[in-house]
Amino acid sequence: VPGPVFGSKDNFHGLAIFLDTYPNDEATERVFPYISAMVNNGSLTYDHSKDGRWTELAGCTADLRNQNHDTFLAIRYSRGRLTVMTDVEDKNEWKNCIDIAGVQLPTGYFFGASAGTGDLSDNHDIISMKLFQLMVEHPLEDETVDWTKIEPSVSLLKSPKDNVDDPTGNFRSGPLTGWKVFLLLLCALLGIIVCAVVGAVVFQKRQERNKRFY
Repeated sequence: VPGPVFGSKDNFHGLAIFLDTYPNDEATERVFPYISAMVNNGSLTYDHSKDGRWTELAGCTADLRNQNHDTFLAIRYSRGRLTVMTDVEDKNEWKNCIDIAGVQLPTGYFFGASAGTGDLSDNHDIISMKLFQLMVEHPLEDETVDWTKIEPSVSLLKSPKDNVDDPTGNFRSGPLTGWKVFLLLLCALLGIIVCAVVGAVVFQKRQERNKRFY
């Protein structure tokens, strides 16, 4: 279905892998082109002004524009684990980009591709799409689940809204903000005070012991 999110609809259901070639957020520290992943149950809206940062699960930089050779993207989903790998350097070897566990996607979906542009035009050519069924063993509890009725979701230790700018993506720690620096300094000060009190108590007890000994 055509729409405003890279040529496809917003508030979609399912998994989206975005290959973004242009940064809309001038304050971003990420290097573009940038590949990112997003899972949506229809309730999330893609924010173009922030390049989807608040709903991004993970991502990486990939120099895929204006190459004189073919570039490749491999997307693998098996037993709740989503991995994305790239081969954009014409070295015939895969490079890890995204690796996320806890991804739940229902069956009955379709594969699709779309593209969109703003004031700056760009050209995208998809030479081919190859699909493979993975033969893996599933836990017994998975056999009782009706995978046609589950909602797309991701079990993360960290909320996508906590994601911050990082050229390498994948939920790594971002720069320290003012309140984080304040908390670190406060914790360090409390630690110094505790160590000083403990040291004074130990020193006093040793002094008393030495006096009794002499």
